[in-house]
Amino acid sequence: MIKKPLNNSDDEAQPRVVLVDDDAAIRKATSQWLHLAGMAVRDYANAEQALSLLASESNVVVISDIKMPGMDGLEFSRKCGEIDPDLPVILITAHGDIRMAVKAMRDGAYDFIEKPIEPELLIDRIQRAWEKRQLVMENRKLKRMVNRGASLENRLLGRSPGIRQLRQQIVQLAETPVDTVINGATGTGKELVAQCLHEWSRRCNGPFVAVNCGAIPETLFESELFGHEKGAFTGATGKRIGKIEHAVGGTLFLDEIESMPINFQIKLLRVLQERKLERLGSNRQVDLDIWVIAATKVDLEQASARGEFREDLYYRFNVAELYIPTLADRQQDIPMLFEHYAQKAAYQFDRRYNPPTDAELECLISHPWPGNVRQLKNIAKRYVLGVGPSRGIHTLLGQAGEPTDSPRTANGLAERVQLFETELITRSLKKHQGNIAEVMKELELPRRTLNNKMSQYGIMRKEFVGGD
Repeated sequence: MIKKPLNNSDDEAQPRVVLVDDDAAIRKATSQWLHLAGMAVRDYANAEQALSLLASESNVVVISDIKMPGMDGLEFSRKCGEIDPDLPVILITAHGDIRMAVKAMRDGAYDFIEKPIEPELLIDRIQRAWEKRQLVMENRKLKRMVNRGASLENRLLGRSPGIRQLRQQIVQLAETPVDTVINGATGTGKELVAQCLHEWSRRCNGPFVAVNCGAIPETLFESELFGHEKGAFTGATGKRIGKIEHAVGGTLFLDEIESMPINFQIKLLRVLQERKLERLGSNRQVDLDIWVIAATKVDLEQASARGEFREDLYYRFNVAELYIPTLADRQQDIPMLFEHYAQKAAYQFDRRYNPPTDAELECLISHPWPGNVRQLKNIAKRYVLGVGPSRGIHTLLGQAGEPTDSPRTANGLAERVQLFETELITRSLKKHQGNIAEVMKELELPRRTLNNKMSQYGIMRKEFVGGD
């Protein structure tokens, strides 16, 4: 059973309250006060029931009577503290229980209010506790974003502005998953970006189900995604769970969504709107707790205008969009990516890795790379394996079927000099593990000039300290 969070509103300005009291009349009256004050309330007759639904990330304020059968308010407050020491608990106490309430505050309770309850006082205390809870939740969110952002650099390599912006967007979007579309040319790494979104979200422990819409025959689409019951059609000898249902609790990744048949797009839209589906041959609806990420290499808005993609489905995905830059638009990352994939191949195939010469680096940087990162990865692997009559970069790029002497016209001399300087500085920093004095000596640069160039090219010394 999936526990639903005790957050019944998306409006963070509206306090959310969990009220626990065994007296039904008092519970009803208190709930009415709080509702009239603009608060969202969930009330429970016993502490055990409320406790089973609380979690460390519950964005609520808890109010509990002390004298209750079974688990009393004091024990309940201690249990809440074990779940989350920052979860605010306000205790309601009779006059004779004030000493106990003070002790409970020393043990972690947020506050106590003496009976009979004055509505204005209760509302004021809740508002204060709610504001404190928002600060705690925001600080936790910022810490997660910083930690995830640092580790994400190891998955999505690069220092170019486009890839840095993409990493920031992934971290931010993973905090509040909404249906998302990833735009990127072939070979840019759309599935990797989708995996990063999943892994950096709170759904990371759930399944990541990838579906290539372009590889499924149209006649099998509904069965493959929706599943079917035994006897639903000829050959259905047993029940089958579809890809969509298999993703419950996690993330469904629909790659090449522009390839999905138009008639099935209608059914997918309904699933996305209602978060329910029916297997083929069944009349029972299945609830879906899923995050849907789609990927495309075409402009879906233009495809909609041409009648090749449903406009309503496009707008359903248009809540959040990510754009992956092509390799030609992030040239400064090419040397780093090539070295990464070449060293990985050398380890995999037990081969020696000889770094490319300066002339070969220039060739890599100026190449148009129509196949993007996927093509670069294959070239790095062939370079290490020595495939072909020569393992030189020029020859490998020529064998790949593209010219080696036609750099992009927008890549002028100044830009090419900057790219080359970036590679020389980062290579030296890596070699000397961030030792600035050694880098200055090797490159024969004064400290101010080196600092200016590192700042200009977005090179961070800390990325190389303690490296291999």
